[in-house]
Amino acid sequence: MIFENTKDFARQLDDQDVLQKYKGEFIFPKVNGKNVIYFTGNSLGLQPKRTKSYVDEIMNDWAELGVEGHFFAQKPWWDYQERFAEPLSKIVGSLPSEVTVMNTLTVNLHLLMVSFYRPTKTRFKIICEEKAFPSDQYMFQSQVRFHGYNPEDAIVEIKRRDGEHNIRTEDVIAKINEVGEEVALVLIGGVNYYTGQVFDIRSITAAGHQVGAKVGWDLAHAAGNVKLELHDWEVDFAAWCSYKYMNSGPGNAAGCFVHEKHHSNKDLPRFAGWWGHNKEKRFKMESEFDPVEGVDGWQISNLPVLSLAPYLASVEMFDEVGMQVLIEKRKRLTAYLEFILTEIDNEVTSSFEIITPSNSSERGCQLSVLVHGEGKNLFGYLMKQGVIIDWREPNVIRLAPVPFYTSYEDVFNFGQILKKGMLK
Repeated sequence: MIFENTKDFARQLDDQDVLQKYKGEFIFPKVNGKNVIYFTGNSLGLQPKRTKSYVDEIMNDWAELGVEGHFFAQKPWWDYQERFAEPLSKIVGSLPSEVTVMNTLTVNLHLLMVSFYRPTKTRFKIICEEKAFPSDQYMFQSQVRFHGYNPEDAIVEIKRRDGEHNIRTEDVIAKINEVGEEVALVLIGGVNYYTGQVFDIRSITAAGHQVGAKVGWDLAHAAGNVKLELHDWEVDFAAWCSYKYMNSGPGNAAGCFVHEKHHSNKDLPRFAGWWGHNKEKRFKMESEFDPVEGVDGWQISNLPVLSLAPYLASVEMFDEVGMQVLIEKRKRLTAYLEFILTEIDNEVTSSFEIITPSNSSERGCQLSVLVHGEGKNLFGYLMKQGVIIDWREPNVIRLAPVPFYTSYEDVFNFGQILKKGMLK
Protein backbone atom coordinates (compact mmCIF):
# COMPACT_ATOMS: atom_id res chain seq x y z
CA MET A 1 0.00 0.00 0.00
CA ILE A 2 1.18 3.53 -0.79
CA PHE A 3 0.75 5.66 2.34
CA GLU A 4 0.05 9.38 2.54
CA ASN A 5 0.92 11.77 5.33
CA THR A 6 -2.51 13.42 5.44
CA LYS A 7 -5.41 13.40 7.86
CA ASP A 8 -7.84 12.47 5.10
CA PHE A 9 -5.80 9.39 4.22
CA ALA A 10 -5.56 8.34 7.88
CA ARG A 11 -9.31 8.68 8.24
CA GLN A 12 -9.84 6.56 5.13
CA LEU A 13 -7.80 3.79 6.75
CA ASP A 14 -9.86 4.14 9.93
CA ASP A 15 -13.09 3.87 7.94
CA GLN A 16 -11.85 0.55 6.52
CA ASP A 17 -10.73 -0.75 9.93
CA VAL A 18 -12.88 -3.62 11.26
CA LEU A 19 -11.50 -2.93 14.74
CA GLN A 20 -12.42 0.74 14.77
CA LYS A 21 -15.30 0.27 17.22
CA TYR A 22 -13.03 -1.28 19.84
CA LYS A 23 -11.32 2.05 20.50
CA GLY A 24 -14.53 3.02 22.27
CA GLU A 25 -14.19 -0.05 24.52
CA PHE A 26 -11.21 1.49 26.36
CA ILE A 27 -10.76 4.32 28.86
CA PHE A 28 -8.19 6.94 27.84
CA PRO A 29 -6.33 9.23 30.24
CA LYS A 30 -6.61 12.92 29.41
CA VAL A 31 -4.01 15.65 29.07
CA ASN A 32 -5.16 19.26 28.68
CA GLY A 33 -8.74 17.98 28.63
CA LYS A 34 -8.21 15.73 25.59
CA ASN A 35 -7.79 11.97 25.22
CA VAL A 36 -4.12 11.10 24.97
CA ILE A 37 -2.44 9.35 22.06
CA TYR A 38 -1.47 6.20 23.92
CA PHE A 39 1.67 4.49 22.62
CA THR A 40 2.66 2.54 25.75
CA GLY A 41 0.64 -0.64 25.45
CA ASN A 42 4.00 -2.42 25.47
CA SER A 43 4.35 -1.32 29.09
CA LEU A 44 0.78 -1.10 30.43
CA GLY A 45 -2.34 -1.52 28.34
CA LEU A 46 -5.36 0.72 28.73
CA GLN A 47 -8.30 -0.35 30.88
CA PRO A 48 -11.20 -1.94 28.98
CA LYS A 49 -14.54 -0.44 30.01
CA ARG A 50 -15.97 -3.92 30.59
CA THR A 51 -13.34 -4.68 33.24
CA LYS A 52 -15.27 -3.03 36.05
CA SER A 53 -18.29 -5.31 35.63
CA TYR A 54 -16.07 -8.41 35.88
CA VAL A 55 -14.54 -7.17 39.13
CA ASP A 56 -17.89 -6.00 40.50
CA GLU A 57 -19.33 -9.46 39.87
CA ILE A 58 -16.78 -11.01 42.21
CA MET A 59 -17.23 -8.28 44.82
CA ASN A 60 -20.99 -8.80 44.76
CA ASP A 61 -20.66 -12.57 45.01
CA TRP A 62 -18.23 -12.19 47.90
CA ALA A 63 -20.66 -9.84 49.68
CA GLU A 64 -23.67 -12.06 49.15
CA LEU A 65 -22.15 -15.53 49.40
CA GLY A 66 -18.98 -15.23 51.47
CA VAL A 67 -16.96 -18.43 51.31
CA GLU A 68 -19.70 -20.16 49.33
CA GLY A 69 -18.63 -18.06 46.35
CA HIS A 70 -15.97 -20.68 45.70
CA PHE A 71 -18.71 -23.00 44.44
CA PHE A 72 -21.86 -20.93 43.93
CA ALA A 73 -20.68 -17.61 42.49
CA GLN A 74 -21.80 -16.68 38.96
CA LYS A 75 -18.33 -17.82 37.91
CA PRO A 76 -17.29 -20.16 40.75
CA TRP A 77 -13.91 -19.19 42.13
CA TRP A 78 -12.47 -22.65 42.63
CA ASP A 79 -12.20 -23.25 38.87
CA TYR A 80 -12.09 -19.62 37.72
CA GLN A 81 -8.75 -20.12 35.96
CA GLU A 82 -10.19 -22.81 33.69
CA ARG A 83 -12.10 -20.10 31.77
CA PHE A 84 -8.75 -18.93 30.39
CA ALA A 85 -7.67 -22.21 28.82
CA GLU A 86 -9.57 -22.02 25.54
CA PRO A 87 -9.11 -18.29 24.69
CA LEU A 88 -5.48 -18.19 25.84
CA SER A 89 -4.66 -21.27 23.79
CA LYS A 90 -5.74 -19.36 20.67
CA ILE A 91 -3.57 -16.37 21.60
CA VAL A 92 -0.36 -18.37 22.11
CA GLY A 93 -1.00 -21.30 19.76
CA SER A 94 -1.34 -24.17 22.20
CA LEU A 95 -3.65 -26.86 23.44
CA PRO A 96 -6.04 -25.66 26.16
CA SER A 97 -4.39 -28.10 28.60
CA GLU A 98 -1.01 -26.41 28.02
CA VAL A 99 -1.89 -22.92 29.33
CA THR A 100 -2.96 -21.52 32.66
CA VAL A 101 -2.80 -18.34 34.74
CA MET A 102 -1.05 -17.93 38.07
CA ASN A 103 1.38 -15.74 40.02
CA THR A 104 3.37 -13.09 38.12
CA LEU A 105 5.84 -13.36 35.26
CA THR A 106 9.22 -13.73 36.96
CA VAL A 107 7.72 -15.92 39.70
CA ASN A 108 6.40 -18.24 36.99
CA LEU A 109 9.74 -18.32 35.19
CA HIS A 110 11.52 -19.21 38.43
CA LEU A 111 9.00 -21.98 39.13
CA LEU A 112 9.29 -23.35 35.61
CA MET A 113 13.08 -23.34 35.85
CA VAL A 114 12.72 -25.70 38.82
CA SER A 115 11.45 -28.21 36.27
CA PHE A 116 13.43 -27.28 33.19
CA TYR A 117 16.80 -26.02 34.40
CA ARG A 118 18.43 -29.17 35.74
CA PRO A 119 22.18 -28.49 35.53
CA THR A 120 24.85 -31.17 35.77
CA LYS A 121 28.63 -30.96 35.96
CA THR A 122 28.89 -31.12 32.19
CA ARG A 123 25.60 -29.53 31.09
CA PHE A 124 24.91 -26.37 33.12
CA LYS A 125 24.92 -23.33 30.85
CA ILE A 126 22.04 -20.99 30.07
CA ILE A 127 21.95 -19.17 26.74
CA CYS A 128 20.13 -15.84 26.64
CA GLU A 129 20.21 -12.67 24.59
CA GLU A 130 22.47 -9.71 25.32
CA LYS A 131 20.53 -6.93 27.07
CA ALA A 132 17.72 -9.20 28.21
CA PHE A 133 15.14 -7.52 30.41
CA PRO A 134 16.83 -6.87 33.79
CA SER A 135 14.40 -9.11 35.71
CA ASP A 136 15.44 -12.02 33.49
CA GLN A 137 19.11 -11.23 34.05
CA TYR A 138 18.63 -11.22 37.83
CA MET A 139 16.68 -14.47 37.58
CA PHE A 140 19.43 -16.20 35.60
CA GLN A 141 22.10 -15.03 38.03
CA SER A 142 20.19 -16.17 41.11
CA GLN A 143 19.25 -19.52 39.57
CA VAL A 144 22.79 -20.49 38.61
CA ARG A 145 24.12 -19.36 42.01
CA PHE A 146 21.40 -21.43 43.71
CA HIS A 147 22.74 -24.48 41.86
CA GLY A 148 26.32 -23.65 42.87
CA TYR A 149 27.63 -22.17 39.62
CA ASN A 150 29.32 -18.89 38.79
CA PRO A 151 27.15 -16.68 36.53
CA GLU A 152 30.25 -15.71 34.55
CA ASP A 153 30.75 -19.37 33.65
CA ALA A 154 27.13 -20.49 33.37
CA ILE A 155 25.40 -17.61 31.55
CA VAL A 156 26.19 -17.22 27.85
CA GLU A 157 24.90 -14.04 26.19
CA ILE A 158 24.38 -13.83 22.44
CA LYS A 159 25.87 -10.56 21.23
CA ARG A 160 24.88 -8.13 18.52
CA ARG A 161 27.40 -7.65 15.75
CA ASP A 162 29.36 -4.42 15.86
CA GLY A 163 27.32 -1.54 14.47
CA GLU A 164 24.04 -3.52 14.50
CA HIS A 165 21.06 -3.02 16.78
CA ASN A 166 19.51 -6.49 16.49
CA ILE A 167 20.67 -10.05 16.97
CA ARG A 168 20.82 -12.28 13.89
CA THR A 169 19.06 -15.63 14.03
CA GLU A 170 22.09 -17.33 12.52
CA ASP A 171 24.23 -15.97 15.37
CA VAL A 172 21.82 -17.40 17.96
CA ILE A 173 21.92 -20.81 16.34
CA ALA A 174 25.70 -20.66 15.89
CA LYS A 175 26.17 -19.90 19.60
CA ILE A 176 23.86 -22.77 20.60
CA ASN A 177 25.87 -25.15 18.41
CA GLU A 178 29.17 -23.76 19.69
CA VAL A 179 28.27 -24.30 23.36
CA GLY A 180 26.69 -27.61 22.36
CA GLU A 181 26.42 -30.29 25.02
CA GLU A 182 27.14 -27.79 27.80
CA VAL A 183 23.79 -26.06 27.18
CA ALA A 184 21.17 -26.96 29.78
CA LEU A 185 18.68 -24.25 28.88
CA VAL A 186 17.98 -21.69 26.17
CA LEU A 187 15.76 -18.93 27.55
CA ILE A 188 15.21 -15.77 25.50
CA GLY A 189 12.65 -12.98 25.36
CA GLY A 190 10.35 -13.62 22.39
CA VAL A 191 10.33 -9.88 21.65
CA ASN A 192 13.26 -7.84 22.90
CA TYR A 193 11.89 -5.15 25.20
CA TYR A 194 14.45 -2.52 24.09
CA THR A 195 14.56 -2.87 20.30
CA GLY A 196 11.22 -4.55 19.63
CA GLN A 197 12.92 -7.35 17.66
CA VAL A 198 10.86 -10.55 17.34
CA PHE A 199 13.02 -13.66 17.54
CA ASP A 200 12.57 -16.71 15.35
CA ILE A 201 11.13 -18.88 18.10
CA ARG A 202 10.62 -21.93 15.92
CA SER A 203 14.18 -22.10 14.55
CA ILE A 204 15.86 -21.27 17.85
CA THR A 205 13.78 -23.85 19.72
CA ALA A 206 14.70 -26.52 17.20
CA ALA A 207 18.39 -25.61 17.49
CA GLY A 208 18.27 -25.87 21.28
CA HIS A 209 16.62 -29.28 21.14
CA GLN A 210 19.19 -30.43 18.59
CA VAL A 211 21.96 -30.07 21.21
CA GLY A 212 19.84 -31.69 23.93
CA ALA A 213 18.81 -28.53 25.81
CA LYS A 214 15.43 -27.45 27.11
CA VAL A 215 14.06 -24.26 25.53
CA GLY A 216 11.82 -21.69 27.19
CA TRP A 217 10.62 -18.22 26.28
CA ASP A 218 9.78 -15.03 28.15
CA LEU A 219 6.81 -13.79 26.12
CA ALA A 220 6.11 -10.59 28.08
CA HIS A 221 6.22 -8.49 24.91
CA ALA A 222 5.00 -11.22 22.56
CA ALA A 223 1.76 -12.61 24.00
CA GLY A 224 -1.21 -10.80 22.50
CA ASN A 225 1.12 -9.04 20.06
CA VAL A 226 2.67 -11.48 17.58
CA LYS A 227 1.77 -14.84 16.05
CA LEU A 228 2.70 -17.72 18.35
CA GLU A 229 2.45 -21.47 17.78
CA LEU A 230 3.99 -22.77 20.98
CA HIS A 231 2.64 -26.30 20.68
CA ASP A 232 3.64 -26.87 17.06
CA TRP A 233 7.04 -25.26 17.63
CA GLU A 234 7.56 -27.73 20.53
CA VAL A 235 8.58 -25.03 23.00
CA ASP A 236 9.17 -26.70 26.38
CA PHE A 237 7.78 -23.86 28.49
CA ALA A 238 6.94 -20.17 28.36
CA ALA A 239 5.56 -17.42 30.58
CA TRP A 240 4.16 -13.95 30.02
CA CYS A 241 2.68 -11.06 31.92
CA SER A 242 -0.88 -9.97 31.18
CA TYR A 243 -0.77 -6.21 31.67
CA LYS A 244 0.89 -5.12 28.43
CA TYR A 245 -0.93 -6.07 25.24
CA MET A 246 -3.56 -8.00 27.19
CA ASN A 247 -4.70 -5.01 29.27
CA SER A 248 -5.29 -6.78 32.61
CA GLY A 249 -4.06 -4.00 34.91
CA PRO A 250 -0.76 -3.10 36.60
CA GLY A 251 1.34 -6.02 37.84
CA ASN A 252 -1.52 -8.44 37.36
CA ALA A 253 -1.61 -12.24 37.26
CA ALA A 254 0.48 -13.88 34.54
CA GLY A 255 0.16 -16.78 32.11
CA CYS A 256 2.31 -19.82 31.52
CA PHE A 257 2.68 -22.69 29.09
CA VAL A 258 4.09 -26.19 29.50
CA HIS A 259 4.15 -28.42 26.44
CA GLU A 260 1.95 -31.51 26.48
CA LYS A 261 4.98 -33.79 26.13
CA HIS A 262 5.91 -33.00 29.76
CA HIS A 263 2.46 -33.40 31.32
CA SER A 264 2.58 -37.11 32.08
CA ASN A 265 6.05 -36.96 33.63
CA LYS A 266 5.15 -36.87 37.33
CA ASP A 267 8.82 -37.34 38.22
CA LEU A 268 9.67 -33.96 36.71
CA PRO A 269 10.73 -31.78 39.67
CA ARG A 270 8.43 -28.92 40.58
CA PHE A 271 7.54 -26.84 43.61
CA ALA A 272 4.15 -28.25 44.55
CA GLY A 273 1.14 -26.71 46.21
CA TRP A 274 -2.49 -27.41 46.97
CA TRP A 275 -3.97 -25.90 43.81
CA GLY A 276 -1.79 -28.11 41.60
CA HIS A 277 -3.12 -31.25 43.28
CA ASN A 278 -5.58 -33.58 41.53
CA LYS A 279 -8.76 -31.49 41.30
CA GLU A 280 -11.07 -34.42 41.98
CA LYS A 281 -9.31 -35.20 45.26
CA ARG A 282 -8.16 -31.71 46.29
CA PHE A 283 -10.57 -31.39 49.20
CA LYS A 284 -9.70 -34.80 50.60
CA MET A 285 -6.57 -33.13 52.00
CA GLU A 286 -4.27 -36.00 51.04
CA SER A 287 -0.68 -35.90 52.27
CA GLU A 288 0.98 -36.96 48.99
CA PHE A 289 1.03 -34.61 46.03
CA ASP A 290 -0.80 -35.93 42.96
CA PRO A 291 -0.46 -33.29 40.22
CA VAL A 292 -3.29 -32.31 37.96
CA GLU A 293 -2.73 -33.64 34.44
CA GLY A 294 -1.67 -30.66 32.33
CA VAL A 295 -0.12 -27.31 33.08
CA ASP A 296 -2.52 -26.75 36.00
CA GLY A 297 -0.33 -29.24 37.84
CA TRP A 298 2.28 -26.46 38.15
CA GLN A 299 -0.09 -24.23 40.10
CA ILE A 300 0.66 -23.73 43.76
CA SER A 301 -1.80 -21.48 45.54
CA ASN A 302 -5.50 -20.70 45.53
CA LEU A 303 -5.84 -18.18 42.72
CA PRO A 304 -6.51 -14.45 43.30
CA VAL A 305 -9.80 -14.16 41.41
CA LEU A 306 -9.99 -10.39 41.91
CA SER A 307 -6.78 -10.17 39.87
CA LEU A 308 -7.97 -12.68 37.31
CA ALA A 309 -11.25 -10.84 36.63
CA PRO A 310 -9.68 -7.96 34.60
CA TYR A 311 -7.56 -10.47 32.71
CA LEU A 312 -10.63 -12.53 31.82
CA ALA A 313 -12.43 -9.40 30.58
CA SER A 314 -9.58 -8.71 28.17
CA VAL A 315 -9.02 -12.33 27.11
CA GLU A 316 -12.66 -12.65 26.13
CA MET A 317 -12.27 -9.52 24.00
CA PHE A 318 -9.35 -11.19 22.22
CA ASP A 319 -11.57 -14.20 21.66
CA GLU A 320 -14.24 -12.03 20.04
CA VAL A 321 -11.76 -10.57 17.55
CA GLY A 322 -9.17 -13.30 16.97
CA MET A 323 -5.39 -12.91 16.81
CA GLN A 324 -5.23 -12.94 13.02
CA VAL A 325 -7.37 -9.80 12.74
CA LEU A 326 -5.23 -8.06 15.36
CA ILE A 327 -2.03 -9.08 13.62
CA GLU A 328 -3.23 -7.84 10.24
CA LYS A 329 -4.07 -4.40 11.66
CA ARG A 330 -0.85 -4.33 13.70
CA LYS A 331 1.23 -4.84 10.56
CA ARG A 332 -0.47 -2.02 8.68
CA LEU A 333 -0.62 0.32 11.67
CA THR A 334 3.05 -0.15 12.52
CA ALA A 335 4.01 0.27 8.86
CA TYR A 336 2.05 3.54 8.78
CA LEU A 337 3.85 4.75 11.92
CA GLU A 338 7.19 3.85 10.30
CA PHE A 339 6.16 5.81 7.19
CA ILE A 340 5.18 8.86 9.26
CA LEU A 341 8.45 8.76 11.19
CA THR A 342 10.43 8.57 7.95
CA GLU A 343 8.47 11.48 6.50
CA ILE A 344 9.15 13.65 9.55
CA ASP A 345 12.82 12.69 9.63
CA ASN A 346 13.16 13.88 6.04
CA GLU A 347 11.61 17.25 6.92
CA VAL A 348 13.62 18.22 10.00
CA THR A 349 17.29 18.82 10.67
CA SER A 350 17.43 16.80 13.91
CA SER A 351 17.64 13.15 13.03
CA PHE A 352 16.55 9.89 14.60
CA GLU A 353 16.89 6.22 13.73
CA ILE A 354 14.38 3.36 13.96
CA ILE A 355 16.29 0.44 15.47
CA THR A 356 13.43 -2.06 15.27
CA PRO A 357 13.68 -4.39 12.24
CA SER A 358 11.85 -3.12 9.15
CA ASN A 359 10.72 -6.64 8.20
CA SER A 360 7.17 -7.04 9.52
CA SER A 361 7.83 -10.67 10.49
CA GLU A 362 10.61 -9.51 12.83
CA ARG A 363 8.61 -6.95 14.78
CA GLY A 364 5.30 -6.52 16.57
CA CYS A 365 3.53 -3.33 17.62
CA GLN A 366 6.63 -1.61 18.92
CA LEU A 367 9.00 0.72 17.10
CA SER A 368 12.05 1.83 19.07
CA VAL A 369 13.46 5.15 17.95
CA LEU A 370 17.05 6.12 18.67
CA VAL A 371 16.93 9.88 19.13
CA HIS A 372 20.10 11.83 18.44
CA GLY A 373 20.68 15.15 20.16
CA GLU A 374 18.05 16.44 22.58
CA GLY A 375 16.18 13.16 22.98
CA LYS A 376 15.05 13.57 26.59
CA ASN A 377 13.75 17.08 25.89
CA LEU A 378 11.76 15.76 22.93
CA PHE A 379 10.33 13.00 25.12
CA GLY A 380 9.23 15.55 27.70
CA TYR A 381 7.64 17.73 25.03
CA LEU A 382 5.64 14.84 23.57
CA MET A 383 4.38 13.80 27.00
CA LYS A 384 3.20 17.35 27.73
CA GLN A 385 1.36 17.34 24.41
CA GLY A 386 -0.57 14.23 25.40
CA VAL A 387 1.48 11.62 23.54
CA ILE A 388 2.12 8.90 26.13
CA ILE A 389 5.34 7.08 25.25
CA ASP A 390 8.25 5.72 27.24
CA TRP A 391 11.96 6.40 27.46
CA ARG A 392 14.76 3.86 27.75
CA GLU A 393 18.30 4.93 28.52
CA PRO A 394 20.48 6.07 26.97
CA ASN A 395 18.35 7.67 24.23
CA VAL A 396 15.53 5.47 22.95
CA ILE A 397 11.84 6.36 22.72
CA ARG A 398 9.55 3.33 22.43
CA LEU A 399 6.28 3.68 20.50
CA ALA A 400 3.66 0.93 20.52
CA PRO A 401 0.47 1.55 18.51
CA VAL A 402 -1.87 -1.18 19.78
CA PRO A 403 -4.48 -2.44 17.26
CA PHE A 404 -7.35 -2.53 19.76
CA TYR A 405 -7.29 1.16 20.63
CA THR A 406 -4.92 3.05 18.30
CA SER A 407 -6.33 4.68 15.19
CA TYR A 408 -4.51 5.68 12.03
CA GLU A 409 -5.54 9.25 12.76
CA ASP A 410 -3.73 8.94 16.10
CA VAL A 411 -0.58 8.05 14.17
CA PHE A 412 -1.00 11.01 11.80
CA ASN A 413 -1.63 13.42 14.68
CA PHE A 414 1.42 12.10 16.49
CA GLY A 415 3.51 12.88 13.41
CA GLN A 416 2.33 16.48 13.40
CA ILE A 417 3.11 16.89 17.11
CA LEU A 418 6.52 15.26 16.62
CA LYS A 419 7.38 17.53 13.71
CA LYS A 420 6.48 20.63 15.69
CA GLY A 421 8.56 19.45 18.63
CA MET A 422 11.63 18.79 16.47
CA LEU A 423 11.37 22.17 14.74
CA LYS A 424 11.27 24.09 18.01
